[in-house]
Amino acid sequence: MAAERTLVYFTSDVHLGLTTADPAEREERFVGWLKSLPRDAKALYLLGDIWDFWYEYRDVVPKEGIRVIAQLIDLMDHGVEVWFMPGNHDIWCYSFFESLGIRKIRQPYRVEFGGRRFCLGHGDGLKDARRRYRFMLWVFNNRFLQALFSTLHPRLAFSMARRWSTNNRYTHTPYEWKGSDEALVRFAEEEIAAGRKADYFIFGHYHVQAAEKLSDGSKLFVIDSWLKGGTPCLIFDGKSLKACR
Repeated sequence: MAAERTLVYFTSDVHLGLTTADPAEREERFVGWLKSLPRDAKALYLLGDIWDFWYEYRDVVPKEGIRVIAQLIDLMDHGVEVWFMPGNHDIWCYSFFESLGIRKIRQPYRVEFGGRRFCLGHGDGLKDARRRYRFMLWVFNNRFLQALFSTLHPRLAFSMARRWSTNNRYTHTPYEWKGSDEALVRFAEEEIAAGRKADYFIFGHYHVQAAEKLSDGSKLFVIDSWLKGGTPCLIFDGKSLKACR
């Protein structure tokens, strides 16, 4: 009888295809990490912005990260569940990942392992998002505008998206985590107050590594981005959750 699978991995914000911070090295590092995961693990959760830009046409998908996709398929072939939550950069995934066997989810997503409750999200727009950002998310999710964007030739569409993403990256200073004043902490506390409790709240998006203890003793974690090196992730071993770089 096969042993019960208990190991669960969480990561986010690899930004495959982003032309800054040595993209080839970053992809190689991520592929190497995927290869290192035990093939008897239970699940891998990808919490958004794995790709810096992902847009699916009916017959065309991005070429970045093909080796990543191969490793995800290998994990699934060995029985590891792979779950993907679109972020604000790879929001335009429709059916390709699911056709491979990857399970697509939306934030906030709740799941339980080993008697522990998890609330998962990419982390953007869950609480107190600025009006400009909410409008941007509306544009990104609008079906008519998506169909209109699909009429562009992929070479032009991807060139525009890369230019926007790179310029946007250079205009932002590194984020400074504000502790208990953070919107994510307020979101988690409101979930607790509403009876939607979790032992662990896990997010990405902010490109920082952070941990906060909440009012009921639960914990909130933010996973750092892969742009700074290392292998930022969280590992649940069936009993407890720990950070790993």
